[in-house]
Amino acid sequence: MLSEFKQFLLRGNVVDLAVGVVIGAAFGTVVTALVRDLLTPLIGAIVKTPDFSTLSFTLNGSQFMYGDFINTIIAFVLVAAAVFFFVVKPMNILTARARKEPPADPTTKKCPECMGEIPRDAKRCRYCTQIIS
Repeated sequence: MLSEFKQFLLRGNVVDLAVGVVIGAAFGTVVTALVRDLLTPLIGAIVKTPDFSTLSFTLNGSQFMYGDFINTIIAFVLVAAAVFFFVVKPMNILTARARKEPPADPTTKKCPECMGEIPRDAKRCRYCTQIIS
């Protein structure tokens, strides 16, 4: 039973998943720091309120703290934008480059005499009857 467990752990999928989770967690920390330390203060400088968590209103004696919700929404949108522009877009570009197929071999060629399109293996032009070498 222990050898089966060892074999399961050493399978490529489990190791790849573990590496992906660790790198994902580290990347999440980097993106969170980018949003918290750079992007959120930039928005705060534009709207002149760096922290919305103190915003609230009172209705019939109940206090609604909507400022923290605004902070969370801004953080979510900024994290999503950072992931899109710094991960998804570059990966899409890289995969598009990798998938680019080489151009197919041409099936026709031009006759040197009349410039008509003829099959590539033709020995004589069908339009001007010129012998093609």
